[in-house]
Amino acid sequence: MRVLLFTGKGGVGKTTTAAATALRCADSGLRTIVLSTDPAHSLADAYALNLGDTPVEIVPNLWGQQLDTQARMEDTWVEIQAWLMQVFEWAGVAAIEAEELAVIPGLDEIFSLSDIKSYADSGDWDVVVVDCAPTAETLRLLSLPEILRWYMDRVFPMSRKLNKVVSPLLGRVAGLPTPGDDVFGSASKFYDRLDGVRELLCDTERTSVRLVVNPERLVVAEARRTHTYLSLFGYRVDAVVANRLLPEAVTDPWFAEWKARHVEHLTAIEEGFAPLPILRAELAADELVGVDALRGFAESLYGDLDPAGVLHPGEPMQVIRKGNGYELVLELPFAEKDDLELGRRDDELLIRVGGHRRALLLPDSLRRRPVGAASLTDGRLRVTFAGEPDRAQGRPGSRSWTSPRSSRRRSQAR
Repeated sequence: MRVLLFTGKGGVGKTTTAAATALRCADSGLRTIVLSTDPAHSLADAYALNLGDTPVEIVPNLWGQQLDTQARMEDTWVEIQAWLMQVFEWAGVAAIEAEELAVIPGLDEIFSLSDIKSYADSGDWDVVVVDCAPTAETLRLLSLPEILRWYMDRVFPMSRKLNKVVSPLLGRVAGLPTPGDDVFGSASKFYDRLDGVRELLCDTERTSVRLVVNPERLVVAEARRTHTYLSLFGYRVDAVVANRLLPEAVTDPWFAEWKARHVEHLTAIEEGFAPLPILRAELAADELVGVDALRGFAESLYGDLDPAGVLHPGEPMQVIRKGNGYELVLELPFAEKDDLELGRRDDELLIRVGGHRRALLLPDSLRRRPVGAASLTDGRLRVTFAGEPDRAQGRPGSRSWTSPRSSRRRSQAR
């Protein structure tokens, strides 16, 4: 069973690519379902069909669905939303405004993850194709399971105990509406729906992310950052789709400069994303709408390749034996040393790249071993761990963040 996630900057053609890929998988005999998690659904437009919140058969072996994330959110979030509305109204916020504020922006998209897992685990499908939201929303979507797990393991039990002690006092003194067991129960239900999603999406044999780009400087730059952040959170990118390339048949002098720029950007894509395969798709002469048009697009894009196959076998993270110690290798393509910060806290390796931070739970073989050194070379972060566990302390203690940039500044100051 395979899960294929398509993402990219808005307007690059990711929906078309996802729709065409799903169609090609179905035509090869694989039972395929294609889902849209983009709040601005356009999957139905690509197939020129009506799609809703329940799967609809498009062609034999292919079903499509545009997820109603709002309905899923209301099923789990209703108790939490009701309590938040009481808090806002207590603070003097008008009822209608309180109702709007009680829903966290973007939260509805998160609930689509549970559908991906349920379809993958059902045994009814060979391929699940996901038309994701644009890159910024996708990164938020895919990072949530790990962040939520950290919260539920560390903060949630403490918060629930503290609430039983403090809430009665706050209610009597300030009249502040306090959360009851139903609110904490909803939070737990929310977590249960996403439990196991990260394991599925980080299983590199089952799940792949494919980036869709156009030969434009800004689009390529965002795709490079997306590749870095996806690797940071353990998601495998197995291909890049270079879409809307000007075809060789275009010889009008007016397009000469555009063609030269496309060649330049395509070269940058091939060199920058190597060794990932680059799938090329030329700018179509007409809109790619309907099953026939999408079949033609898929044929030109994949050729003899299996669209459901693993197109690149790289692993985002590895632990390698080095003499008496170990080395953790994390793929961080395009990351710069100045953007990287590292730290260690108990059983976690803290990694920050730009504005994204991950608390990486270390494997059992590394948890009690002190960090020896770290380096970032050729898009790979290498962290070495000493050969013998720190038995005196039982586990490494907390360490503050260390930044290569700040370290250099301190050295220069001295």
